[in-house]
Parts: sequence; C-alpha cells; structure tokens
Amino acid sequence: MLPVNRLDAIVARFTKAEAELSANPERNRFVQLSREYAELKPVVEAVNAYRKAEADLKEVKALIEDPSTDSDMRDVAAEEKRALAGRIETLEQELRVALLPKDSADERDVILEVRAGTGGDEASLFAGDLFRMYERYATLQGWKVEVISVSEGTVGGYKEVVAAVRGQGVYAKLKYESGVHRVQRVPDTETSGRIHTSAATVAVLPEAGEVDVDINEADLRIDVFRASGAGGQHVNKTESAVRITHLPSGIVVGVQDERSQHKNKARAMELLRTKLYDMERTRLDSERAAERKGMVGSGDRSQRIRTYNYPQGRVTDHRINLTLHKLPQVLEGVALGEVIDALVAHRQAELLAEESA
Repeated sequence: MLPVNRLDAIVARFTKAEAELSANPERNRFVQLSREYAELKPVVEAVNAYRKAEADLKEVKALIEDPSTDSDMRDVAAEEKRALAGRIETLEQELRVALLPKDSADERDVILEVRAGTGGDEASLFAGDLFRMYERYATLQGWKVEVISVSEGTVGGYKEVVAAVRGQGVYAKLKYESGVHRVQRVPDTETSGRIHTSAATVAVLPEAGEVDVDINEADLRIDVFRASGAGGQHVNKTESAVRITHLPSGIVVGVQDERSQHKNKARAMELLRTKLYDMERTRLDSERAAERKGMVGSGDRSQRIRTYNYPQGRVTDHRINLTLHKLPQVLEGVALGEVIDALVAHRQAELLAEESA
C-alpha cells in the first residue's frame, strides 16, 4: 500500500505552491515556487489518476456484488475490474518511483564540458565525436545547446569544449555522463592497422542561478585581454576576452567567444556560479558518501564509465555491465537514450530496494 498521508501532503504542497504563484511573489520566491511546482505537478497528476482508478474499482466491485445486476452486466464489470486492477498496479509502481528521493538539481539546465584526455590527436578527435553525440541527443530531446568556449585540436575535434544545454529535465538525464569515456579504434594515420586506446573526460554540472550562489565582488580578480584564435583583425585590436579568478576557491574561468567584453564577462560569471554551485554540491555529497556508496553516476570524474569499441561496433557501460552493439546509433545520439534510460532504471531499482529494506 502507498503511504496515504504522504500522498495527501504532496497534494497539499502542490496546491499551496500553485496558490502562491498566482499571487505574484517576489522574484527569488517565484523561482523557488516554480521549481517546486514543476517537480510536484507530474506526481500530483499520478496521485489523482491512482485515486480515480481506485474509486472506479470500488464502484465496479459494488456493481458485481449487487444482486440486482444481470449476468451480462456482471461479465462486463468483471472484465473492467481486471483492467482497473492492472492499471492500479501500474500506477502504484509509477508512484513508488515518483516518491523516491529526488536530486534537487534534476530539472536544471547544465554546463557540459568535454575534454581530450590521454591519446594526443586521437583523443581530441574522440572528444569531438562525444560532443557531437550530445548535440544530436539534445536535439532529439528538444533541448538547446549553446557553445560557450572552444579549444580546437590540431587535426580536428576539440582539446576542450564547454556548452550550456537547456531544456526540460536536462541534468536528470545527462548527469550520468560525467566520467572518463574510452575509445578503442584504428586511427586514420595508423598504417599498420593497430588499435589505439584514448580517452576523453566529460563533466556535467547543474547550472546555477544568481539565487543559488551569492558571489562577493571583492572576492574576484577580473582580467581582460585580447582574444586568441580565429576572428580576423578584430581579435588583435580589442581586449574583449575575460578571465575571472575567484580568490577564496582558486577557481578560474575564461570566455573569449563573444566580441563584447560585457557579454564575455556575463558568460564567465555564469560559469563561475555553476562551478561554485557544483563545488558545494560535491562537498555535501562527500559528506553523504556512505549513504551513496556504489551510486550510479555519482559524478566522480576520475571514474572510467564507458568504452566505445569500433572494431566490435559496441558500447559498454561499465557501471551496469550494459553492452549495446549499436556504436553508430549511439554516436548519432539515437541509441544514447537506451544507455541513459538503463542507468536511470538501475538507480531507481537500487533506491526501491533500499526503501523496501
């Protein structure tokens, strides 16, 4: 049985948030209420569907037990009873999943960072393949990808690429991608046909807003300089690139992609807030490490999480021992969802087992 008191409390919270939102609260409160409303709405809809199905089942049972009900109607009611019982079982399982502890950042946009690791030029090419995979997956999800910073490899791909990914529930899905990704393939420059192994690291950081992180201007050192790289004469004349150092933490961020120094500073501040927010989340997570031992996708970016093997056409996620012989489809973003969905389901199964215990 589902906890009735908890369901009532969730519906009450949702109703209260809805009422407060309609009263036009001040900005910070509006942001908090909007997040709570978005998080609770699907749960409340599931609660309402579950309770309606229960009420319908009660009516059908009463109809069957009524001596005045004729045999044909009783047969129809019996069939309806079986269908409702199955629907209630499905809705109950969906609600159990919906009631599992939520990551407060699940509905946030993210900053996606892909960096070439060991393997030289081949690692840069692989980092480019990974980033394009995420771009395609994001498009399929209806998300928007906005490149913030790029450092290109000498033969293609990226030494490093940083982008914002915005849409519904971005962090909930992409958070499992943080870690070391390994590729095994024969590089185009390899004449002997030898398979090379190289790697790239992926970091997925939930994007922070001004509401989440309070930054003291006195803690910042802001440097401006001429942008380097492509851009024609403009980059040689204008000091538009911005580097911000957060002195207490030592975090350094730099943006030079925009022609406007003002825009570059705004983007750099977004990056800094996100990194500070992630640092605080990591600190809190480490304090709860015992509770989260073995958690899939914990965000440990020293962890090798996945191998892309070209000769065998397979992708293996080492955390859940999942292998798909769909390498081209995964890199096209089409089958990446299968891997992510399996990781989400695995984590939900772990949490349900913990709740039962």
